[in-house]
Amino acid sequence: MYPIEAVDNALLLLQLLRDGGKLRLKDAAAELGVAPSTAHRLLAMLVYRGFAVQDEHKNYVPGVAIGVGPAGLGWTRQLRQLAQPHMELLSSQLNETVNLMVRVGTKVRFLSTAEGSNALRVGDRQGSVMPAHKASGGKAILAELDADMVHKLFSSSSAEIGGDHITEVDFPAFMRELEAIRRNGFAANFEGTEEGISALGMALHNNAGDVVGAISVATPIARFRPLFDAGLVQCLSEARRQLELDIAANPVNRD
Repeated sequence: MYPIEAVDNALLLLQLLRDGGKLRLKDAAAELGVAPSTAHRLLAMLVYRGFAVQDEHKNYVPGVAIGVGPAGLGWTRQLRQLAQPHMELLSSQLNETVNLMVRVGTKVRFLSTAEGSNALRVGDRQGSVMPAHKASGGKAILAELDADMVHKLFSSSSAEIGGDHITEVDFPAFMRELEAIRRNGFAANFEGTEEGISALGMALHNNAGDVVGAISVATPIARFRPLFDAGLVQCLSEARRQLELDIAANPVNRD
């Protein structure tokens, strides 16, 4: 019964965050009728998955994942099923973590992860939500949008509420970065989303040439440069090519 009780407690915490907007650890423990250490573990997992964050007073408040709509149903499930074997193969080749993601507004949602086997590695990100303009895969997707669309996305009130607003002063530099990504065919992230983590990402396309998601390789920053010099771009590009062949043979279309 304990796993079921733990799930129910986590869902109750989500409801409390959604409806109350703020939650202290001791209040969470009291609401659940559990020890503070148990409540802390549950809240830590919600933080890890993006459903909660801690403010400057150590209170828990709703995270971006609570406010992000569904990424889709059938087509994202199909994309994940097609991608998983390719991700696992690439992960075994590089011994690093490989992620699949899709864009939802100004965020990217991680659909699946294939972890490397190094003791020091990037962990499972499935279900996590991160800013698209900071994640490597998110930047690779954004690089294929027109400038007006990108500007509209990141100057909107929803972007400001979600913490993703790009100022008019910073926007030209961001567009130059996206232009470089288009030229290079890949995007990099150096501790943009997490301290000590770097990643390289590429956009995925369907048979019509439309972007349906992105695939990325994430690694501790100390291993990124040697991996890059050893042919990371080529390995990721080949994995993408093979995956896009499968996508073309099994059309992935947005609902």
